[in-house]
Amino acid sequence: MTFTELLSLIFSGQNLAIMGAAFAAIFACIGSAKGVGIVGEAAQGMLAEDPSKFGQALLLQALPGTQGIYGFVTAFLILTKIGLFGGNIELTVGGGMYLLVAALPIAFVGYFSGIAQGRVAAAGINLIARREGQSGKAITSAALVETYAIFALLISLLPILFFNA
Repeated sequence: MTFTELLSLIFSGQNLAIMGAAFAAIFACIGSAKGVGIVGEAAQGMLAEDPSKFGQALLLQALPGTQGIYGFVTAFLILTKIGLFGGNIELTVGGGMYLLVAALPIAFVGYFSGIAQGRVAAAGINLIARREGQSGKAITSAALVETYAIFALLISLLPILFFNA
């Protein structure tokens, strides 16, 4: 087998699309895991002092987890489009590259916004710990970061939904 044949086997349309699905899920989930962890660390300090604020802390801690869900949804749609769950669709290298590129917005924005949202939510935990009744402001600040993850999700999903193999 020549080097060129090996490259064409590795970088087939199907494999490129699967790489896109993997990037969407992996990077968005890593960002979510980091963000949820950042908030969890801040929340534990507050809950040690006042366990009654668990509900507020839980909501703020859950917010950065949405990016991972967005990455998973994107990956699932790509895998469905290429027939991985039923049916075998012949996918050109161009089609595979198209789906790989379509997955990149949620992959990268999901990674960075998950971490950023975790930091904002951790600051919100600080606000709730010091001032009673401020959870709405803390949640609103963290939710603003979510806006960009939703934009990235839409930019990833629209080309995938309109893709025809």
